[in-house]
Parts: sequence; structure tokens; C-alpha cells
Amino acid sequence: MINLETPRKFRPFVKQAHQVAEEFLRANSRKYDRAEHAYPKELDLLASLVDGMGDSGQSAGAGAAGVRRDDDEAAGSKKVKNGTNMSSVLSIIEMCWADVGLLLSMPRQGLGNSAIASVANEEQLERFKGTWASMAITEPSFGSDSAAITTTAVKDGDAYVLNGEKIFVTAGERSDSVVVWATLDKSLGRAAIKSFLVTKDLPGIRVERLEHKLGIRSSDTAVIVLDNCRVPAENLLGNPEIDTKQGFAGAMATFDNTRPLVAGMAVGCARAALEDTRTLLEEAGVVIDYDRPVQSQSYAAATFIAMEADWEAALLLTLEAAWLADNRKPNSMQASMAKAKAGRVGNDITLRCVELAGTLGYSENELIEKWSRDSKILDIFEGTQQIQQLIIARRLLNLTSSELR
Repeated sequence: MINLETPRKFRPFVKQAHQVAEEFLRANSRKYDRAEHAYPKELDLLASLVDGMGDSGQSAGAGAAGVRRDDDEAAGSKKVKNGTNMSSVLSIIEMCWADVGLLLSMPRQGLGNSAIASVANEEQLERFKGTWASMAITEPSFGSDSAAITTTAVKDGDAYVLNGEKIFVTAGERSDSVVVWATLDKSLGRAAIKSFLVTKDLPGIRVERLEHKLGIRSSDTAVIVLDNCRVPAENLLGNPEIDTKQGFAGAMATFDNTRPLVAGMAVGCARAALEDTRTLLEEAGVVIDYDRPVQSQSYAAATFIAMEADWEAALLLTLEAAWLADNRKPNSMQASMAKAKAGRVGNDITLRCVELAGTLGYSENELIEKWSRDSKILDIFEGTQQIQQLIIARRLLNLTSSELR
């Protein structure tokens, strides 16, 4: 049974993550929000510290190494486990309490590295250790329907030749490699979609441009073009065989592990907004009384209490999805529920905090206005709100993607 308290073994780590977030990320948050596309060089030292902690076994990093499920360790075991999925989510919550964009800018700690940890074999894990990988899924012709991928990978001797265009690639310029989703055979549909580790030094891959964005401005978001890019065959992550019976499940397993991480980002960002808004309300004389019915309190107090309740629900769903992953239990529906709830709640809370804080919330004197901008992407990437609801409905009704579209 899941215990809702932070596991004792993670408490020192969570405290340390919070201190790092406050001293490194929060301190530089506004600076790099204004200096869009400027590389946050302060993160180099932080990333080295995180790498060192991971190598020493003190932590699982900020998410990169925290999504792999160890079959041998968990198989047949009935012991409740709090492992790398849980520690990664707890770490990300603290980091995004400070700054979502800067977390996404941390070398070797992004969703591309999470994808490697999710699907790579043991040999690949060792060979790609130390790479900074961004993840390239979305294309100009589609948004959240990952099964609509048109980027092709054609086997040619000891290599695959990749052709296509990827958009909205987080850390696409700064990373040294890209996890590219491509199809081996369009006629076989979803089952033929595989992911490839494409290093930036290979001929045929280029960054076309960088996007200007509403939020997470400290994180670079790129358009990447693959033009007859020859990728070594051993860089196909996981099993190269096409299993039509398994369908898209192998590729989608990555999302089961990364969506709780994105939910954690939303939870952390929303918590920051709630904390600052509570301080501003108390300074303005607003009394928030948990012992009185909300209908007998001011609008500001009642709204704040309702937001806290929504935030708590998002947090618990996020922890559940991570706990299920650590304990080798199916979590596809729970991962989507956590992502859907946290993404929607995170954006709703930050916007309402702007509203409650009035002119202070709308100005750059406070970080609340920034968090309201940053939070929107967390309701969109890794599968939009609408896609998550569709996945949840399919699981609840036991319907396939072709039966419920």
C-alpha cells in the first residue's frame, strides 16, 4: 500500500534539492527569462553536482536516470519499493518550485535522457552514459498524435538513413544528441515506430531555428531537420524488431514514465505560486481560516483554499503514478491522470494567483506572472490535456485507439 508521507530515505535528498533550487535556479530565474536563448552557464556546475550525486548513489538526478524499471530487482518481490521514479518526481517538484525552464535546460537531465533510461538496453545505457539528449517527436504535420510520425528510418547496411523534420525540440540546440522517433515502415503503422539516438556530430542533422515562446524562455526550443542522416544501426534504442502484436505499446512506454515527471513539474510550479500568493494575501490582511466554512470567508480566502485542494489532488495522483512504476505495476492510466490533472490544475492555479495578487501578480516585481506563463506548456507537451483524457477514457472503457478516437 502506498504511504503518502515522503519516504524517510528521500527526506535529506529532497531538502538538499530544495536548497539547490533556491540558491541556483530561483536566484537566476528572472535573469534568463529576460535573456531568451542565452545559455544559463550557472547550470554547468549544478549539472556536475547532480551527476556526482547520481554516481555516488545519493540521488537519481533530476529525472534523467529516474525512469528505468529494473525487472530483475522487482520481479517476484512483494516488498513495497520507493525507487528512482519516486525520487525523480520529488526532485523535479523541488526544482520546478524554482524554475521549470532552467530545469529543462540542465545538461543530461532532460526528457531525452529519460527516454534513453526507459527503452535502451544495458549496452546502450553504458555507451550513451554522459550524453545530453533532447527528445524529438512532434512534426509540422501533427501535434499530440505520436502515431502520425512521418520521419522515416530506412535500413542501409550497418546504418539507418533518417529523413524528416521535428519541431518543439526542448534543448534542441544545446544538447549533444537527440532521441528521434521515426518509422521503419509506414505501411505497418504504429508498430514500426522506433526511437534513435542521433548525435549532433553526424552529417545530415541540423538545427533549423529556435522558437520564441510565451514561457520557459530560459529553455531553448528548436526545429531540427534530418536530411539523409546516417545513424549507426546500434543506435536504435531497444529492440529493432517490429512486433505488430505489441503495436505502439513499446514506444508509448516512454510516456508512462515521463508523464509523471511532467506532472511533478506542474505540481512544483503551482506550489511556488501558492506560497507567494499566500504571503501577499496575508500581508494584505486576508485571513485564511481552515476551521471555518469557505462560504463564510472572503472570496480571496475561499479561492485560495479551493486551489490548495486541487493542488493536493494533483500531487497525490503524481505520487501514485511514480509509486506504481517503482513497484512494477501498470501505470499508463495513472500516468495520464496525473499529467492531465496536474497540467490543468497547475495552469489554473498560477493564473488565479495572478488574479488574487492583483497588480503585484501582473508585474515583474513578483515571479507569479512568470510562473503563469511557464505553467501553460506543462498542460501541452508530453501529450495535451485532450489526449490524456482520451487515453484515460480508453483505459476505463477498455477500448482500443481505433474504437475510441
